[in-house]
Amino acid sequence: MVQRAEQVSKEAIMKVKMKTRRGAAKRFKATANGFKRKQAFKRHILTKKSPKRIRQLRGCVMVHVSDVASVRRMCPYI
Repeated sequence: MVQRAEQVSKEAIMKVKMKTRRGAAKRFKATANGFKRKQAFKRHILTKKSPKRIRQLRGCVMVHVSDVASVRRMCPYI
């Protein structure tokens, strides 16, 4: 009886899934070379920013190498 209980608990532990951080899943997309993200500082208070600066904030950039591990932990299935 004890062996059966140990076996069931081991199977239950192995089937536990990690949860994805939903906020991170919405902000990052996986690519072949890492993760891409949107540029910051483009949401509001744009009147004091020059057109060149606003133009350069367009599009997506890659997540820095030092942050890739934390993004992988937050989004294990992406």
